Amino acid sequence: MTVAAIKEYVGVPLDTVANFHGNQLLYVCWDGHLMYAAPFIFGPAPTMKFIDVLKQLVEPVIKDHPDTPRIDWLKTEWEKGDKPWRPDFDKSIAENGLVHKEYLRFRTPGLTGYRGLGI
Repeated sequence: MTVAAIKEYVGVPLDTVANFHGNQLLYVCWDGHLMYAAPFIFGPAPTMKFIDVLKQLVEPVIKDHPDTPRIDWLKTEWEKGDKPWRPDFDKSIAENGLVHKEYLRFRTPGLTGYRGLGI
């Protein structure tokens, strides 16, 4: 559908890194666990260690899933931008090459969701 505007429209994005006080948006999705139907979005500092992102930000929001206590983060499989990726858990977000609005997906081998149903 075309749009007819009475003057030039210039959209100004409000989700630029400059608007997050030095923090950056990080999208994280747990594949195969549809209890969480969409990725989570977090706003950590780029200096935060990746393992701290998992322990302090991700785990609290997935704590109600029965698989969460059995996650072994060292055995998780990761994707960044639809390509396999391996984080260094002891390095910061920035040191792992993650940028503002990065989208990460992780899988937990052997954990197949509630009662093996992928939920």
